[in-house]
Amino acid sequence: MDEDRIVGSAKEFAGRAEGAVGDLAGDVQTQASGKAREAAGTVQNLYGQAKDAVRDAGETAAGYAKNAYDNSGETFRDGSQAIAQKVQDNPLGALLVAGGIGFALALLMARPARRPPPPRWRYYG
Repeated sequence: MDEDRIVGSAKEFAGRAEGAVGDLAGDVQTQASGKAREAAGTVQNLYGQAKDAVRDAGETAAGYAKNAYDNSGETFRDGSQAIAQKVQDNPLGALLVAGGIGFALALLMARPARRPPPPRWRYYG
């Protein structure tokens, strides 16, 4: 719990008490001062709540990132095992897919270089 939440709650309570004393005494200035202190306490409390929410969100995100990093080896291993199983189940299909990927890469690498476009103006001098 953030310190601003505690201080804000205390100010809010003090403002309510001051406003109640102003009501009992019939003093408008004390009532207004109490309302102002209560509003300031509410704002400070909300600020503390926002800080807590941001801190919690950061800790949660860090936890998710740590878990993803810790489990990355398992995920890679599981993926490798799944691919190996697919190749064992259907070797001809795997060979055709690998050949298609190789053919596509060869076409991309063997393309002739693009010629620059011709100039837009001609010099007739």
